[in-house]
Amino acid sequence: MKQFPDSPHAPAETHGWPPISVVMPVLNEERHLREAVDMVLAQSYPGEIEVVLAVGPSHDRTQEVADAIAAADRRVTVVPNPTGRTPNALNAAIGASRNGIIARVDGHAMLPSDYLRVAVETLRETGADNVGGVMAAEGITPFEKAVACAMTSKIGVGAAAFHVGGTAGPADTVYLGVFRRAALDRVGGYDEHFQRAQDWEMNHRIRQTGGLVWFQPRMRVSYRPRPNVKALAKQYFHYGRWRRVVSRTHEGTINLRYLAPPAAVLAIVLGLLVSPFFPLALIAPGGYAAAIVAGSVLTGSGLPGAVKARLPIVYAAMHMSWGWGFLTSPRRLARPPR
Repeated sequence: MKQFPDSPHAPAETHGWPPISVVMPVLNEERHLREAVDMVLAQSYPGEIEVVLAVGPSHDRTQEVADAIAAADRRVTVVPNPTGRTPNALNAAIGASRNGIIARVDGHAMLPSDYLRVAVETLRETGADNVGGVMAAEGITPFEKAVACAMTSKIGVGAAAFHVGGTAGPADTVYLGVFRRAALDRVGGYDEHFQRAQDWEMNHRIRQTGGLVWFQPRMRVSYRPRPNVKALAKQYFHYGRWRRVVSRTHEGTINLRYLAPPAAVLAIVLGLLVSPFFPLALIAPGGYAAAIVAGSVLTGSGLPGAVKARLPIVYAAMHMSWGWGFLTSPRRLARPPR
């Protein structure tokens, strides 16, 4: 179990606003890192802020950019993450941080200026252990805009509030998160076994130990979607694969929303295999294709034609990849007993 005690050198509260440590797992983020850090340091937050960058072995100039940022601003610290894995990076950054409030931010996340202020206000008002908001996907190219539309649609990602929005209240999980350090210490931080779904898994442990996870829709974070079908399919394949690992580790954490994509994959594959002998079996793949086309027309209303044309491909890539990852998730990935 990881332990993250408060540092004896942690700064005192400033006019009642506690100091915050922003931890960022960073890998191949040369393109967005400087802007993401600038937006953290420019927060309209009255208390002190430090940023800890846990940098993995990148294939671009991420390390150089991170070192330059730290050299120019004493509020920024760089620590190594030799594994390159997200949960390891987060635990390394938390371990090097000093403060009692920990905010997780990704190297390509663009925070609104009041993000940390709203987070601390919400922690105080609700008594929650973790608060987070909306993963506001925003694309630039037609494909990215199609992904952004799908990622904010119930047809694409179900009814999770951090994707599609909703009213403030208790939640199973939230995007990124601003935590009380005591809660991280209580559950032992991120479980480094989970290469994906580590946020959902840790929030589950927080709730299982009596903590409250709170969704705050005022905390909207701009998210840059994957730029092409291959990258999107790989992302959702691993989401499905590791969500299956979570369900095996924590019984009772799966529901019909998670089972819909693998059920669709099985129905389509079975329909295609049986169709030469029983043509009516094509109802399954044909029905799915018709459904995502209709869904694309519905959710793509008002979007440019080039974006609408890509929506069925995006929906299919997300559903099929997630479902296939879930179905083929090997038992060797099971979490070893603690």
